[in-house]
Amino acid sequence: MAATRPVSLLLSTVVVAGALTGCALQELARDCAGTDDRVKEMAGLDILASRPAGATVASGFEEVDAGCWADSGDVSVYASRTYAFPGTPAEVAAHYRTAAVRDGWRQDPEAASGDLCFVREGTVLRIVLLTAEGLAEDGHGRRPDLTTGAGYSVDVDTVVSPGTEAGC
Repeated sequence: MAATRPVSLLLSTVVVAGALTGCALQELARDCAGTDDRVKEMAGLDILASRPAGATVASGFEEVDAGCWADSGDVSVYASRTYAFPGTPAEVAAHYRTAAVRDGWRQDPEAASGDLCFVREGTVLRIVLLTAEGLAEDGHGRRPDLTTGAGYSVDVDTVVSPGTEAGC
């Protein structure tokens, strides 16, 4: 009986918390229902495979990270690729400014100055330079392959909720 009480208390807490927040696991799973084809489409975008000469897929990031997430009624589909590059951040930026335009992306006029953020048909493309601090915060620890030269990620995402626009 002593072991049953803590389990009952835990389950009661979970049910009450779910009811109070209006957030249930079934609702979260349902929000992304039907997005599998869109996730595959995002993961297959050519820009994710584009990289400057000398850039390599970072160890531990061999697969495109793609999926769907739901938050506060917004549903987004995303894909990301991480690279290690022995060159400079300026070389990364130059490559993607050219590759993105060639692939039909346009610089988002709303993006902050210096951000590598592009839009195309409701989809956002971001080139994000990685820092040792950011990698540690994301649980990747010390990654010398991504902190020398220019470690970076190529991220695309789109909001699939009706009436919601994706932007930088």
